[in-house]
Amino acid sequence: MLSSRVSLRTSRVAAVAPRARVAQRSAPRVSAVATPAPAGEPSNNNSNKLSIVQSSRKASSIVTKTSSGDAAASEPEFLGIAKSTMMKVVPLTLMMFCILFNYTILRDTKDVLVVTAPGSGAEIIPFLKTYVNLPAAIGFAAIYARMSNFMGREQLFYTILFPFIAFFGAFAFIMYPARDFLHPTEFCVDLLEKLGPKFMGPLAILRNWTYCAFYVAAELWGSVVVSVLFWGFANQIMEVKEAKQFYPLFGLIANVALIFSGQAVRLFSAIRADLPPGVDGWGLSLKGLMGMVVIGGFCVAGIYWAVNKYVLPNVPQPTTTKKKKEKLSMGIGESVTFLAKSSYVRDLATLVVAYGISINLVEVTWKSKIKAQYPDPNDYSMFMGNFSTATGTVTFMLMIISRFIFGKFGWGVAAVITPTVILLTGAVFFSLILLPGAWDPVLAALGFTPLFMAVLVGAAQNIFSKGSKYSLFDPCKEMAYIPLDEETKVKGKAAIDVICNPLGKSGGSLVQQFMIFTFGSLAASTPYLGGVLLVIVIMWLKAAASLNVQFEDLQKQRLAEAAEESTA
Repeated sequence: MLSSRVSLRTSRVAAVAPRARVAQRSAPRVSAVATPAPAGEPSNNNSNKLSIVQSSRKASSIVTKTSSGDAAASEPEFLGIAKSTMMKVVPLTLMMFCILFNYTILRDTKDVLVVTAPGSGAEIIPFLKTYVNLPAAIGFAAIYARMSNFMGREQLFYTILFPFIAFFGAFAFIMYPARDFLHPTEFCVDLLEKLGPKFMGPLAILRNWTYCAFYVAAELWGSVVVSVLFWGFANQIMEVKEAKQFYPLFGLIANVALIFSGQAVRLFSAIRADLPPGVDGWGLSLKGLMGMVVIGGFCVAGIYWAVNKYVLPNVPQPTTTKKKKEKLSMGIGESVTFLAKSSYVRDLATLVVAYGISINLVEVTWKSKIKAQYPDPNDYSMFMGNFSTATGTVTFMLMIISRFIFGKFGWGVAAVITPTVILLTGAVFFSLILLPGAWDPVLAALGFTPLFMAVLVGAAQNIFSKGSKYSLFDPCKEMAYIPLDEETKVKGKAAIDVICNPLGKSGGSLVQQFMIFTFGSLAASTPYLGGVLLVIVIMWLKAAASLNVQFEDLQKQRLAEAAEESTA
């Protein structure tokens, strides 16, 4: 009797085992569309089937998590961050560090070159931005839009990056040493005598054309390499939930580059000051600075290659809820028309243009004060190095605060902080010029001259404006691209970041030129420039509020489409 019971149990186990193995092999298909019943819930299956389900529950639960998009909960973590996310965040942070390190050096060097050049000054900047930088940006956007139609992502990245590296290296080691041969100095001096001083700006561009080419290339580095190449790549590999958490941290860690690069500029300025007479200290400094820029550029290319080679094949790719559109072969004019049909993209463009106009209304006047305070290139360059270090330090602190702002208040509040900061700091700067008597007690207490006080207040305005831009404005702008389809991302970033950014700066320059021609001088037009700043910031705040509503709606739509696809 006992042996018959053992035999019966053995036969049942033998019958159940094959079914269990089959169930385990088929668990992925079952768990992808069904969730195991909660514990204690009655089951309609017989006891044998219940045993099979229980024996394979561990395997099916893993597949269930994976199929429902919740695999991050079971994958390895480091400091509370999923390993796949960390594998993307670390190299992106290093890339941004190198890019911003280069950009800070280029930004400080370009100002010293054109402002202190023979026959030039801060007055050349509006002409450069309007009549040289803007056409160059439009031309690049046209070329980029065309190349994006037949080049892959990686090929396009390298094709854009390497010419920048080659130019900056060639400028320091070839073009600058041969400047006396390349610059038509005598021709421009004779022409200036015939045409009069009102043509000083355009003739200064021609007279120092290699310096102006460097200025334009440095400006394009910020628009192209930072905005298009880096942020375009980040938006392609990061999810929105990852972006909200880590985009501010990209800047938090990468803006340490401003501190290091600012001190590098200051260090080379000090070296120039200690060289004996007859030695071209500025040329020596350029070779050192551009050497670091070239090395940083190759580091960016190397990190990008490593991410595509070793990281992306081993991490989950962002979910795409919209069907990939057929690639359109559109020129720059057709691209702008295509983008202008979207109120979402128009609001994004308004944000970028408004920032460019707002910052430029104050920046040119401030740089003219710097040249008056520091006419020597060494002193000017050293001041700009300290300025960059201060900007990096303030931005670093704002980056820490920005993560709390994004988490606590969301995209909408973060987007309106930058225009508010620019409006408040700009009001202080303009009050120093328009109401100098109100500052007399402060000047007397500090022992500062009005000129030095204007330099310091303008520096503070730029530091806090740029700090809020890097910590809040840029992450907000880049997050807004993520829910868009691939076509709009590529065309949108080329049109908005490459064209609208210099268009905003050129717009501010055009406003200044119009005011000077109308009222006779920049000083006489200062009250009206303050009024223009107020109007621009109001338009900026309105566009940010509109974009916030559309961004939230698009996010909800994307999540709904993802849920539909997962259940299909």
